[in-house]
Amino acid sequence: MTTDNSVVLEARGIVKTYGGTRALKGVNFEVRKGAVTTLFGENGAGKSTLMKILSGVEQPTAGQIVLDGEPVEFASTNDARDRGISIIHQELSLAPNLSVRDNIFMGREIVGKFGVDYAEETRQTQALLDEMQLPISPDTMVSDLRVGQQQIIEIARALSVNSRILIMDEPTSALAAAEVEVLFGIIRDLLARGVAIVYISHHLEEALEVTDHAVVLRDGNMTAHGDRDEIDLEWIVRNMVGDNFDLGSPPEGYEFGDTVLTVDSLTVLDPENPERAIVNALDLQVRAGEIVCIYGLMGAGRTELLEAIAGKEKVAGGDIRLDEESILDLSIAERIDAGVGLVPEDRQRDGLVQTFDVGTNLTLASLGESLVRGMISRTKEKSRAQELITAVTVKTPGPELPIGSLSGGNQQKVVIGKIVATHPRVMLLDEPSRGIDIGAKAEVFGLLADRARQGLAVVYSTSEVGECLSIAHRIIVMRRGQISAEFGPDATKDMIMAASGEAVAA
Repeated sequence: MTTDNSVVLEARGIVKTYGGTRALKGVNFEVRKGAVTTLFGENGAGKSTLMKILSGVEQPTAGQIVLDGEPVEFASTNDARDRGISIIHQELSLAPNLSVRDNIFMGREIVGKFGVDYAEETRQTQALLDEMQLPISPDTMVSDLRVGQQQIIEIARALSVNSRILIMDEPTSALAAAEVEVLFGIIRDLLARGVAIVYISHHLEEALEVTDHAVVLRDGNMTAHGDRDEIDLEWIVRNMVGDNFDLGSPPEGYEFGDTVLTVDSLTVLDPENPERAIVNALDLQVRAGEIVCIYGLMGAGRTELLEAIAGKEKVAGGDIRLDEESILDLSIAERIDAGVGLVPEDRQRDGLVQTFDVGTNLTLASLGESLVRGMISRTKEKSRAQELITAVTVKTPGPELPIGSLSGGNQQKVVIGKIVATHPRVMLLDEPSRGIDIGAKAEVFGLLADRARQGLAVVYSTSEVGECLSIAHRIIVMRRGQISAEFGPDATKDMIMAASGEAVAA
């Protein structure tokens, strides 16, 4: 790491107003050469807004940006990029209908004597993929990649610009532990070259591994800052939310009901390699009121298992039963009607309709309840949306607001509310806390615990060990498409990680 920690980028008194809302209230922020400055805060604290201003996505209402000691104004992201500033956004911004290579060089194609030099773009893309240890071809379509792989492509695209200031907004939100270690290795290499990094993450313990300096935002204000030797997890949480709390514990005080979901010898094949089973002869039972966590590294088969139960993945063998009745031949819509609801991993792509408002997103999967003589009653639909907003505690002034106006945590509650509206017997959640802060995580997990007390069978997958040890009555560890271990709530992190094949720190 470079020893020159001089300030290269500053935000001085930054104010950002949207209508009558002040998202930033005079924030001061410094970025230092060859160091990681980590920005902590809940959803809605102003982190992403500040980063958008520093990277040219938006302009401040008031205040000043200073680069290398000189005041600057960024009219666009291209303007900021030309001055050496790049950002990796929290939400994926790749074009799914283009290849990995075309996404990386989109808008800055390498042009030769006879047009775009695809051979050189392919060579450089392959070098980036090798550096990121991602074993795919530059010609692979982005639509064929898993969410975690797409996240790595986003990172590779930002690295390809050779920026001297790199903003990483939730870069590990979809990465497994091995991919995170690769990213941290790249960060260390960048620091050694003098690159300044701004790092935003809701994975607090993980962020502490790379932090040199930390800043906490709360309600648009900077509430605390400190160097690495001055901060710990308790310091971060206390300054973010005011209290040091956990994600809850398994709900108690009631008995589980009968078995609701039975997965019997389920097999799902890899569409790209039909000789390989992504889920291999897996058995699973879940009772009413029980919360089951499925843990595993990327590629373990967690997502494919949940999507097969919901009807999104083709099943090659075995059976899936709801209340002892096979649902294998039912469509996705028929499984929803039967009582199976899935909260997908990528809420932006699969869980929400970005052009619809909050209320429409909430009622979309249960429009039948808003019908009057065969026509949708807008009055009933709005009333139903308001009921769901209350039921899943969505923080919004009203159902008519655009879904994009909500924080990540509240958007996730909308997706959960949409499934709750279908009256499920079994709720499946794939990485339910992806991209949401610690306060929102506690609210989401508390919501799931409450639903379990009412008799809902809950199955959620996660790549965070700490989330396994929160509300789950039972922890299932998957490895290479099979269950490698099963634990109760008294399991330890080391036990879970060892069963997944993940290295355990000495």
